[in-house]
Amino acid sequence: MSWLGRLLERPVPVERRLADALVAWNAGDYGVALDLWAPLAQQGHPRAQSNMGAAFLEGRGVERDHDKAVVWLRRAADQGDSGGQRNLALCYYEGWGVPQDQVEAALWYQKAAEQDDADAQDMLSWMKLLGGGCPQDYTGARRWAEKAAAQGRAGAMARLGDIFHNALGVERDPAMASKWWTQAARFGHAEAQAMLGAAYLAGKGVARDPTEALHWLLRAQAGGAGELAEGFLREARAHTKISQRAEAERRAGEPLP
Repeated sequence: MSWLGRLLERPVPVERRLADALVAWNAGDYGVALDLWAPLAQQGHPRAQSNMGAAFLEGRGVERDHDKAVVWLRRAADQGDSGGQRNLALCYYEGWGVPQDQVEAALWYQKAAEQDDADAQDMLSWMKLLGGGCPQDYTGARRWAEKAAAQGRAGAMARLGDIFHNALGVERDPAMASKWWTQAARFGHAEAQAMLGAAYLAGKGVARDPTEALHWLLRAQAGGAGELAEGFLREARAHTKISQRAEAERRAGEPLP
């Protein structure tokens, strides 16, 4: 046998197969990805099991089947895979394939969050803030939101703005609230854009600037937070000249920084 034939017969490393499957999945070739993941999942590889569970959860490459999703996700989660833990938590939160159970959801989100899973950290922060599935814990909510925000989760940034604005476990701090809303707003978070616009309108935590206020409020309205922005928009328009309104509209039409 030639050297090329021997090379082609060599087994492909697991990490290479996982990487190839992910490339196929991201390209929309779900069947190819599943053909690569399925044997690894059957062999007990947790990441492949987690990905099989996600496929059944989303109905990509296979028919959506929450019961099968839970089977694969639980196998992955029990082996410590953070993605499997996070998605199993989602199943408990929504009642997909298992009885709805926010306490169990919070437990699995906690496990994934402790492994630095940003989406789990974000969700756990939200649950602790509201006291859903776990005791209300403003300090814990802020801590997990900070971790998720450090990984670029705009929802966590906006939540931190709300925490400092509403003095939830911290002293009220308009400057910190505006700082976090600004970060979330630049990521396109519509509610944060509305709150930032209101801050500029009132001059709380930032210098009063009706033009900048209108700019962010227009972005919020376009992004789906029109109900929250509506009252502030009327006031911002009333406190700006025609030239300032034109400038705000121009800024709102530009790509976010």
